[in-house]
Amino acid sequence: MNLPAATRRSTFFFRSRELALVVLLACASGAWRPGAPAAAHPRVVLLKLHGIVLPVTAEYIRHGLRYARQTHAQAVVIELATPGGLDTAMRQIIEAILRSPVPVIGYVAPSGARAASAGFFILESCDLAAMAPGTNTGASHPVVLGGPQPTGIEAQKIQNDAAAYIRALATRRGRNADAAEQAVVKSSSYTDQEALKLQLIELIAPNLAGLLRQAQNRPFRRIDGQLGQFDTANARILPFAMSLRERLLDMDPGLAFLLLAAGAICIYIEFTHPGVIVPGVAGVLLLALGLLGMAVFPIRWAAAGLLLLGLILIVIEAKFPAHGLWAVGGVVALTLGAVFLINTPLPAMRIGWGEAGGLAAALGLLLTLTLRLVLLARRAKHWSGSEALLGSIAVTSQALAPEGDVLLAGEHWRAHAAQPVPAGARVRVIAVRGLRLEVEPAPESLPPRAAEKY
Repeated sequence: MNLPAATRRSTFFFRSRELALVVLLACASGAWRPGAPAAAHPRVVLLKLHGIVLPVTAEYIRHGLRYARQTHAQAVVIELATPGGLDTAMRQIIEAILRSPVPVIGYVAPSGARAASAGFFILESCDLAAMAPGTNTGASHPVVLGGPQPTGIEAQKIQNDAAAYIRALATRRGRNADAAEQAVVKSSSYTDQEALKLQLIELIAPNLAGLLRQAQNRPFRRIDGQLGQFDTANARILPFAMSLRERLLDMDPGLAFLLLAAGAICIYIEFTHPGVIVPGVAGVLLLALGLLGMAVFPIRWAAAGLLLLGLILIVIEAKFPAHGLWAVGGVVALTLGAVFLINTPLPAMRIGWGEAGGLAAALGLLLTLTLRLVLLARRAKHWSGSEALLGSIAVTSQALAPEGDVLLAGEHWRAHAAQPVPAGARVRVIAVRGLRLEVEPAPESLPPRAAEKY
């Protein structure tokens, strides 16, 4: 049956509206179905504590725990690969972990990593402690950064305080307090298998996915004292990265020293080439970043003096060449100054011999070459102004007795000679008096027609 066009349009519009209403109702019923989960998978926030434990590290961990709470994560995994660090930063991290309403899993990974010194304390403070195969932990005897190590009653007080702290953490988490104390008192270190056997950790997992599977349904004690269970199976992992500011401040001494050296070179380039501006601005920024990185480490001022001495010796080599002897002495002084700059007994917090020597050699070579080029440029003959005429060869257009005209670089000049010079002879410019040249007969060894090159 043929319907009018207007009737067909209205029927199509009605059916389209009806179909859209049915689709919306179906979606709404699925979305608001009672008991439907809010998310398909639980969330687990991943924090990476790699490198030295510094104040910026504690700031990063606090921000990560806050993010986990805001996103309603089921757990937080702190991946540990650290040689240790500052006691104040370590305690700030542990306090944040103990106050976190989201359970925290400490995981020493990847294989070959360690959680030594402060890292062991952080591992034992977590609700669940785990290690990857081939990792180790422990070696947590307290040391003092800067100055001589304490002895006698002072050393005993520091050790007893650290031992009591680790016992309290291990007891709170139901772990072996005696074995944990041995890591502080005797600097004992444990492999993953030894730590599991001594009940310092609960799990050994080859990777993060395996860790989350094994952690499923394991009990933990909430911040209010109530018992809970981990829900991490098939969890969605949310990596939490450092902010730009935290990445800039989270640097080891070697990187900080590199920034200082690069900043010094840039500022030197600005002084030797005034007005370029870009090297000067970059140098100030690099120096500021390097000083920020060095600010948390104790500095030996005698070593800083060696660094200054090294720079002075390199400058002397460029100004008064001595077959490289001054430069070698400068590189040696820079290397020793860099290696002994950080006053700490922990090797991981010092500048290594390799990076110090390599950087010192590169810095010495660069500064020496740059200074040489500057000095050569200063000593080079001027090619403009009256000084450019000194030493030039001219040909007399007429006899000089004692004055006459000479031809120099295609131009006629008035010249004066102390003794008579015949026409067509070669003369050398020895002085410029306004628009008059002072000349003298040129040596016969000079090639003929020397003035033609002009």
